[in-house]
Amino acid sequence: MSRLYVISPPRIGEDFPDLLAAALDAGAVAAFQLRLKDVDDDTLCRAVDRLLPVAQGRDVAFILNDRADLAVRLGCDGVHLGQDDLPKGGVKAARALVRGLSLGVTCHASRHLAMEAAEDGADYVAFGAFFPTGTKDAPVRAEVDIVTWWSGVMEVPCVAIGGIDATNCGALVSAGADFIAVVGAVWGHQGGPAAGVATMLAAMTEE
Repeated sequence: MSRLYVISPPRIGEDFPDLLAAALDAGAVAAFQLRLKDVDDDTLCRAVDRLLPVAQGRDVAFILNDRADLAVRLGCDGVHLGQDDLPKGGVKAARALVRGLSLGVTCHASRHLAMEAAEDGADYVAFGAFFPTGTKDAPVRAEVDIVTWWSGVMEVPCVAIGGIDATNCGALVSAGADFIAVVGAVWGHQGGPAAGVATMLAAMTEE
């Protein structure tokens, strides 16, 4: 059964800890990833200090995007690295750096990158984008069959990401995605983030 993986919006305000708490209280969320681009280290560290207790206090894994060094230093549960964010030495080097933390790696639509990441110590691989998304410029479009293939041959979990919402998650759930990652479906929901989480969970359970 697929589980929900919530990623922060690109920008967060002073009220975001309360919004995050409401979202995580709305249903069973497996993980929260803080993904803030183009902010300085002080800003990022302050955000982690404020948000990490919100997630961990609800038994939700707190994943930091890009910054393996800060994830270790600040007590995060894991780090998610894109292909361009991997240290010299790739996934093996990242695995050594983050020690016991969970390590996720973006693999776009590449079976080769995913197999390599799994063999080198990634705890999960992420495929996408599956649908158009305004959150980031997706270099490639992934097809659902990559999830079907992966879930049939590998034990390492996979995350599906990119433009996923309650109307289109069904195929990915049916394909065997271990985690469904969302941004806009939660933070852009017209009923608010709590309603966004509840709507996603309902849609995922229907499959």
